[in-house]
Amino acid sequence: MGEAFLRRALLSRPDVTIEDAARVAAGHYGLTGPIVELGSQQDRNFRIETPQGRFVLKISRADYATVELEAQNAALRHIAGKTGKSGKTGMPQVPGVVASIDGADILSVTIGGEACQVRLLDYIEGEPLTQRKHLSATTIAALGELGGRLALGLSDFRHPGLSRALQWDLRHAEPVVRRLLSAVRDEGRKARITEAMADASRRIDGLKADLRLQAIHHDVTDDNVVSRPDESGRPIPGGVIDFGDIIEGWLVADLAVTCASLLHHVDGNPFGILPAIRAFHAVFPLNEAELRALWPLVVARAAVLVASSEQQLALDPENTYVSGNIEHERLIFDIAVSVPPALMETAILQALGRNPIVANQPISGARLLPRIDPTQVGIIALDPQSPLFDGTDWPSSGLEATLLAAAAFPVAATRYGEHRLTRTALLSPKPSATFALHVELLLPAGTEVVASFAGEGRSVGAGIVLVGDDVTLHLAGIAPAPGHKVRFERGDILGVVAGAASEKGRLHVQLCRDPDIAPPAFCLPGQAEAWSVLCPSPAGLLGFDCDAPAPEGAALLARRERHFARPQKNYYAAPPQIERGLREHMVDVEGRAYLDMVNNVTILGHGHPRLAEAVHRQWQRLNTNSRFHYASVAAFSERLAKMAPEGLDTVFLVNSGSEANDLALRLAWAASGARNMLCLLEAYHGWTVASDAVSTSIADNPNALTTRPDWVHPVPSPNTYRGPFRGPGSTADYVAAVRPVLDALDAQGEGLAGFICECVYGNAGGIPLPPGYLKEIYAQVRARGGLCIADEVQVGYGRLGHHFWGFEQQGVAPDIITVAKGMGNGHPLGAVITTRAIADALEKEGYFFSSAGGSPVSSVVGMTVLDIMRDEGLQENARDTGEHLKRRLKALGQRFALVGAVHGMGLYLGLEFVRDRETLVPATEETAAICDRLLELGVIMQPTGDHLNVLKIKPPLCLTRESADFFADMLERVLSEGW
Repeated sequence: MGEAFLRRALLSRPDVTIEDAARVAAGHYGLTGPIVELGSQQDRNFRIETPQGRFVLKISRADYATVELEAQNAALRHIAGKTGKSGKTGMPQVPGVVASIDGADILSVTIGGEACQVRLLDYIEGEPLTQRKHLSATTIAALGELGGRLALGLSDFRHPGLSRALQWDLRHAEPVVRRLLSAVRDEGRKARITEAMADASRRIDGLKADLRLQAIHHDVTDDNVVSRPDESGRPIPGGVIDFGDIIEGWLVADLAVTCASLLHHVDGNPFGILPAIRAFHAVFPLNEAELRALWPLVVARAAVLVASSEQQLALDPENTYVSGNIEHERLIFDIAVSVPPALMETAILQALGRNPIVANQPISGARLLPRIDPTQVGIIALDPQSPLFDGTDWPSSGLEATLLAAAAFPVAATRYGEHRLTRTALLSPKPSATFALHVELLLPAGTEVVASFAGEGRSVGAGIVLVGDDVTLHLAGIAPAPGHKVRFERGDILGVVAGAASEKGRLHVQLCRDPDIAPPAFCLPGQAEAWSVLCPSPAGLLGFDCDAPAPEGAALLARRERHFARPQKNYYAAPPQIERGLREHMVDVEGRAYLDMVNNVTILGHGHPRLAEAVHRQWQRLNTNSRFHYASVAAFSERLAKMAPEGLDTVFLVNSGSEANDLALRLAWAASGARNMLCLLEAYHGWTVASDAVSTSIADNPNALTTRPDWVHPVPSPNTYRGPFRGPGSTADYVAAVRPVLDALDAQGEGLAGFICECVYGNAGGIPLPPGYLKEIYAQVRARGGLCIADEVQVGYGRLGHHFWGFEQQGVAPDIITVAKGMGNGHPLGAVITTRAIADALEKEGYFFSSAGGSPVSSVVGMTVLDIMRDEGLQENARDTGEHLKRRLKALGQRFALVGAVHGMGLYLGLEFVRDRETLVPATEETAAICDRLLELGVIMQPTGDHLNVLKIKPPLCLTRESADFFADMLERVLSEGW
């Protein structure tokens, strides 16, 4: 390939202007219309808009042999001939070849004195993937599948033009890079490219004989496919737009090119390409040699990309296509060399259900610490479920060392393979490296450390590396034995634990099967399976079990689904196993921290020590039911009554919001003597028979509108954003919409028991009712002898910031208040607050009793929650932080058309997504996908509303401004980068 390659590598694009292209299009194809130039590295491509359609005019130098262009056209027709087949072997869409006026597929034309070759292709509509910073696993898998289908389609394609000298041919990557490196001016980058290319070539050399050859596209990349959005808005590639790099080459190189192009879309984690590999392999299975060669070829492709772009910019500084791509190509290379090749080989094989090439047997040998009695070693658990963190201030600097030092054991040891909470980072868009690939011991300084196996030893920093035949031992915190011994036999003394006499020292013990890897002490949870193969447990050398049990989230979910009733749903299709919380943060068993933006139950935040202490103290003393006489139930009831409007001085204590609303309805029936109830459409009030009857949200019950009992009379939802009447001036229209229902009830003469509604429309995302609406409706209900029930379960109790109760925003006082959720901070606690007369009316039906409602523990919980809310200024924080967050969310609405409106106040906000701001078509699928992407970025969020297109933002009231900004930043990131 020597001379041909050198000549081509030095070619810049032909000097062709838009005016030149217009003349060619008109003169040879009879096409006229607006023309724009498209990007290319060594050709000129122009899109032409004509009455006959859109086309791509491709102009290349005459240096490219005509037979090569004929091969490209033939391949396009070959694939097009297979299009339409069903199943995974169906072909991607490709451009059609358009003949010139005189019937030629390829023209030889002189432009500006330069000989060129010209072709015209159909333009395929769709969006390239290059400029999307984030690609979902769905999109990545779709690209891999498309590549597999195309490779399968080309497997029977033959053409003499496939034998060509091309710098992109990965069979020749090493000489290509070597010859182009002179254009790389950054000496550090040049050295890294040289080293990476040499290592990749060494790994590929022994596999070449088993790498299959065939016609390959060799450029199924983010820049060379077009996509269309699926129902959730995720781009799904379906067309390939250029065949300029088609050659006969290694089949696996085709996939390597695709994988390399994806690396700048995976947020720095090369494991993000695995869905593409799985999808390609499912369509066109690769053999073992190809799978082992895949990652070295990805590295080689990355090196070729950077070197070639540097060369092209040196030749053609005005090439905006190359200059626009070079930064992400440099990023591709940086990510490709950021992990050991052996790790990626292992991960690829595991992803396809293959056994890794390296042995995965436990490591054994002589005991590393023969003077230590294994029975005297105490194991310290530092995972998120460890009781050591209960009541501690985590995460904090030095906590890990503190907990280890506090262990009451002669020798203390951490666990291998555990996800350490001490390594968790809060407010992070990426998971932390929490998985421990080592064991740390705290033991007497001076303890002998011996070689568990024979090997070559060397000092590295404050430690020793012992390289054996099958594994390498990495030790830190060891003082080497005197002398300069290099070769150690099994049982030889390596040194002693470093530290002052009579004190304890820390010894780091880690194994690695690859002697060329300096292994990390911790790895990302998503990489733990692969790293565990390369860095096995040292338990066999330590002589005691130091392995942490693996998380069993999937098995646990299966048990839940087997025994936990199916109507009790869980968030997310693949939910993280959450086992710890702190303030507005939640942590799963892998140490991944999430910002909790949806949990209005824990109004104070998670793990509040003051509440935990109060509950613990009361549980130790007494817990019974409210029929016994004790102080806390009286104190709590009195306090709630004082927080209600004048006259509402009587309290029922219950277990939940559903029970509270159910009781409120019974009170209305008893006090009014009537049965009929007014409620709002799109509302949710609970799951008991009565509270569900007045719940009309079709998101919670798809049959809600057709299954209401005859005593329930829904009235139009006063939704001022998407209802029939919109804006703050819609009050009179919504009030008028209630009158036909009232008139019908009047005509029946059955009376009206009452009206129940949320005073801020919580289920729709915190939409305020139109001004004066409740004043008008309450008056009409009361005029008919009915009672007005304010459901404050979701929106009340300080969450609105500006008001403690939602009804205060409307300037009214209800007859009955219901509240729950946050008032217990997760403890089952609810209340109904009303007048003495209304409460006494229930006695006609007998007495009322709620087993846990008003118990000593429940009452103490309720009192403590109110104390903490007062002392920590949580209502004020809801107001101030909520206003700040709402401003941030409104700013997003100025930038992103998907944002239809921002509802609510305080820390009860709703962000509504629409596909069209005029028609308000709800972006339901997009909202679900956005929630899934937010979870990946460390934010827990769920949709609400009848169309499930509203982000229901109701975090703990301790939410800090920093956390609010993190949420807004992550949401902005999703909206700008995609989901």
